[in-house]
Amino acid sequence: MNRRHLLSLPLLLASTRLAPAQGSDPARLDFVLERANRLGPLRCVIVSRDGREIAQRGYHGGSPDAATNIKSASKSVISALVGIAIGRQVLEGVDQKIAPLLARDLPDDPDPRMAEITIGNLLSMQAGLGRTSGPNYGRWVSSANWVRAALSEPFDGDPGGPMLYSTGSTHLLSAILTRAGGRPTLELARDWLGPVEGFSIAAWDRDPQGIYVGGNQMAMSPRSLLAFGELYRNGGRNRAGDQVVPEDWIAESWKVRTHSIYSGDGYGYGWFLRDIGGQPVVYAWGFGGQMLYIAPALGLTVAMTSLPDDPSAQSGHRDDLHALLADIIAALEAD
Repeated sequence: MNRRHLLSLPLLLASTRLAPAQGSDPARLDFVLERANRLGPLRCVIVSRDGREIAQRGYHGGSPDAATNIKSASKSVISALVGIAIGRQVLEGVDQKIAPLLARDLPDDPDPRMAEITIGNLLSMQAGLGRTSGPNYGRWVSSANWVRAALSEPFDGDPGGPMLYSTGSTHLLSAILTRAGGRPTLELARDWLGPVEGFSIAAWDRDPQGIYVGGNQMAMSPRSLLAFGELYRNGGRNRAGDQVVPEDWIAESWKVRTHSIYSGDGYGYGWFLRDIGGQPVVYAWGFGGQMLYIAPALGLTVAMTSLPDDPSAQSGHRDDLHALLADIIAALEAD
């Protein structure tokens, strides 16, 4: 993996095949997508280049327009909402401390480090609080108050320290958005991201207090996921040219701030970063293999969905999807 790419990622902004992109090999791309049928959990792939959908395919009963649980790929949506909230001055910025925003749910005698956690720390998974993902997820979602439970986790590191991937961190962001914005997170999302053509959240679970789950349990179609990716590829502008997400927020979100201890991939504000197929790529990743890839230098956005509840990291399916993207890139770069 080329760290130089990751540290300065540029903001260059059954199959139905549309008009091929210039310089691509449509037959080779069709072959790549046909061969992907061997990936049992895969359900859909949509490929867009320079704002044009050039290929799509459903697998094993999947469809580009059928809503599915995108799991942790929704963490990138939460990041977008935080960026919009900062742009609208609903939130002060990434250095804003979270303790005053969540005061009523803090432990009675909090660790002094609680006062140092910032919104940026939550976005980059550097809060220092113990993880509520992986083996701890079931215990966390069985609690009576998810916000309070996440804040009550013992510290496993200092704020700003190594990455501790935790859905609790993004759920705290959903709670902050709800309280600062004065409306449920879903309502904010439908308002603030409403100008994005093709984007729609079909369903979204809530915690016992009614807060929409930050970074999990969100349903949308592959085409909606692709539309969200296109928004980011276009520097936060929709097709009409309206600035929906601040452009500087995208630049900040795509800066490497820490690295996954499992994959070594970079992580920004709700986005992973790595080289795939010789290109710097940012991606959102959901548990079962719900992927949104953006290769800015190629003008490429690719959405992939898979069975939501199979662990794609442990099974190797996530690596298969990375390899599939590399094959897609090779087909598009073929003379």
